[in-house]
Amino acid sequence: MTAKDQFVPLNLCVLAVSDSRALENDTSGQFLVDALTGAGHRLHERKLLRDDRYAIRAQVAAWIADPAVHCVLITGGTGFTGRDSTPEAVLPLLDKEMPGFGELFRAISFEEIGTSSLQSRAFAGLSNQTFVFALPGSTSACRTAWEKLLRAQLDARTRPCNLAGLIPRLNER
Repeated sequence: MTAKDQFVPLNLCVLAVSDSRALENDTSGQFLVDALTGAGHRLHERKLLRDDRYAIRAQVAAWIADPAVHCVLITGGTGFTGRDSTPEAVLPLLDKEMPGFGELFRAISFEEIGTSSLQSRAFAGLSNQTFVFALPGSTSACRTAWEKLLRAQLDARTRPCNLAGLIPRLNER
């Protein structure tokens, strides 16, 4: 068995953005925690914050500054209401955007929820060698993102390539 054939557990953080939930009833954040730990990854930290772009930005900035964190999963705040501010909070922190994530997520979501998928501003990118994924706040959207995109890309065994396998190379100059 080669190193490429082995699972490599990653350290992930989960941030739920919501004005109406608490950790006790945050089904979306809990789904992500259960999914990532069930896949063999480690939960580094979990938080729930109100829809405040500066609090969101500060929390994500702290996690991407921590060299132990490989990936941040954010759920919520990606819609169009007046309070939805996750993209405005996090996009300025990204060094590189990953447009394919949002495009694929919306394409897959279209098959599940039709034109309502247009209301998602889901996005992803890389910041300080940390992958950041922003997902809608619904549990079904988090399930779709995890099962159809994230689980495979965060697994170093996925072929022909995966994001987990890029982690050792992210600091190349």
